[in-house]
Amino acid sequence: MNDIIISFITVNYNGLGDTIELITSIKNTIKSISYEIIVVDNGSRKDELTPLKDLFDDVHFIKSEKNLGFAGGNNLGVDIARGKYVFFINNDTYILEDNIKYLIDRLENSEKIGGVSPKILFHEPFNTIQFAGFTPFSKYTIRNSIIGYSKPDNEEYNTAEKTPYIHGAAMIIKKEVIEKVGKMPEIYFLYYEEMDWCEMIKRAGYELWYEPKFIVYHKESRSTGKDSSRKIYYHTRNRLLFTWRNIEYKRRNISILYQLFIANPIHILKYFFRGKFKFSKAIINGALDFITIKNKTSQQ
Repeated sequence: MNDIIISFITVNYNGLGDTIELITSIKNTIKSISYEIIVVDNGSRKDELTPLKDLFDDVHFIKSEKNLGFAGGNNLGVDIARGKYVFFINNDTYILEDNIKYLIDRLENSEKIGGVSPKILFHEPFNTIQFAGFTPFSKYTIRNSIIGYSKPDNEEYNTAEKTPYIHGAAMIIKKEVIEKVGKMPEIYFLYYEEMDWCEMIKRAGYELWYEPKFIVYHKESRSTGKDSSRKIYYHTRNRLLFTWRNIEYKRRNISILYQLFIANPIHILKYFFRGKFKFSKAIINGALDFITIKNKTSQQ
């Protein structure tokens, strides 16, 4: 009989030190339930599994020879996960308290609840909110906000509630839900894949929740949100892909036209006149690659 309650899945990509700290925090903190830890090495440049195996002989390890992206790496872990619940957690996070029962209680509170994200705080500055739920996407721009982002943690963010999306840095999903709706879509590679997955889960009739009584600390600093060509490319391409895959027909077409011919040109010109030509090019390439992917997929 399977007595594993939670399968923790984390993806390592050139992040040995962070992964060691995450595993150590789980093993030192979570004592109240049975669990397994699955680490997927997503094509790291150096051999990072050998030192991990030397340190943790009770952790399951999977090696991918190439970087499969956020979804692809996590999906390898799903393939061997034995837990009733699957907890996807970034390797640059850690936990300090064994309050995981609150996540489980929230999931078991209703058959309609498919997934939950905890409160996520920045590692630095400490006690600062990174995630306390999401707002819905705007009707045509397909942009939304993170509730509480960069604000001090206080009572305002201590109420559990439904959220349109859960956060890819820390999200726990019922295994039966994954079996019903399918694994995380791998078309995105980076950014928007968990948002798309949330739409799949909601279309199957499930709710998503924010549960503040369990806290995950994320080493991602507020300053790491700075623009880069890679980030701008994937955000441009994947916002369009998300729109095409998830927005109803009439509004979808208006939104795609808005992004392609209003929003993106504005940002292209903004970066151009600031001398950031790589960023302008990243937007153009992202839009063109969206059109290519859309056309290829439509022909299948």
